[in-house]
Amino acid sequence: MISLKARLPGKESRLGKSLLIASLFTFVIVLEFSTPSEYVFGYLYTGPILLANSWLGRLGTFYATLVAVCLTMLNMWVPVGEVTQVSTFADRAIAAMALIVTGVLSDRIRRSEEAIALTRAKLDAQEELVRLREDFASTLTHDLKTPLLGAIETLKAFQQEKFGVVLPAQQKVLATMVRSHKTSLQLLETLLDVYRNDTEGLKLDLAPVDLAMLAEEVAGTLADLAANRRVYLSLNYGDSDWRRSLWVKGDNLQLQRVFTNLLVNAINHSRRGDHVEVLLEPQTSYQVVKILDTGAGIKPEQFPHLFERFYQGHSDRQAKGSGLGLYLSRQIIEAHGGIIWAENRVPTGAIFAFKLPVYPFQSSLTV
Repeated sequence: MISLKARLPGKESRLGKSLLIASLFTFVIVLEFSTPSEYVFGYLYTGPILLANSWLGRLGTFYATLVAVCLTMLNMWVPVGEVTQVSTFADRAIAAMALIVTGVLSDRIRRSEEAIALTRAKLDAQEELVRLREDFASTLTHDLKTPLLGAIETLKAFQQEKFGVVLPAQQKVLATMVRSHKTSLQLLETLLDVYRNDTEGLKLDLAPVDLAMLAEEVAGTLADLAANRRVYLSLNYGDSDWRRSLWVKGDNLQLQRVFTNLLVNAINHSRRGDHVEVLLEPQTSYQVVKILDTGAGIKPEQFPHLFERFYQGHSDRQAKGSGLGLYLSRQIIEAHGGIIWAENRVPTGAIFAFKLPVYPFQSSLTV
């Protein structure tokens, strides 16, 4: 009983719409058949056809168009007794063709609107799925930081012999575990930052920054990593042998992350005995930073994807990462209004570079 009542309103609505269309047809029929055949009122059938397309669907549009065309042409012989002129036949044929075109185009428009609505619904569903996935990833990475921090502090307590004497061999194992946990923590923080930047945008704390000083600081912190990999790390100031400042307006912490990501990437993809160079090139409008390595280089098909999220690629380069460092670097550089890119060196190696707009008042900051 409940289902029957639920269906009644839809049936009543459809019946009411059909009656309205029939009433419009009746009105046009009266005009057509009560006037001489040279007066063509068949164009008024376009109204019922369009309503049938909106309310009754494709089949209703077909029948409404067919009836309208037949009635328009029938009016040449009904009422009986009128002489049909060639011009009258031509006018009504044109009117009939116009009605057919109206029916066909209205049906196509309706189907296009349905396709657009379906596509929009799919896009909305995909956006909701992406949002849920990113919320899940953000929540998961945030919650995983707490046990990792706890594990690191516990391992440090063991290293400090707070729970008893630790043998030298055990100290090496503990140090390895701490480094591993710190790497995992750094990966989680990077992942969390990537998702946060995608959803909320990157918030920058802008101030004058000297890229040369920043490069020196980051190179100093990575000296041990380079030494362990037997990779030579150096800074070069372009055509000049003297240190020069490269002032930009940026977020010191975020730009430091870019330097770290690019340098770690170069060190990890270098062989023992290779050389990684930081090249600083001041230009008129931009400050350019290039990280050059002497590794295996980059395959041509990889260039369009290097700075995509989670992209690792397949190459002969030595190490593989999470695919997040370069993506995060791109987010940071683009948020600063800069450009980041990669290219191959000749004869071997790769260049990862970025450029940022020159700080306009850099001359007053140079000592």
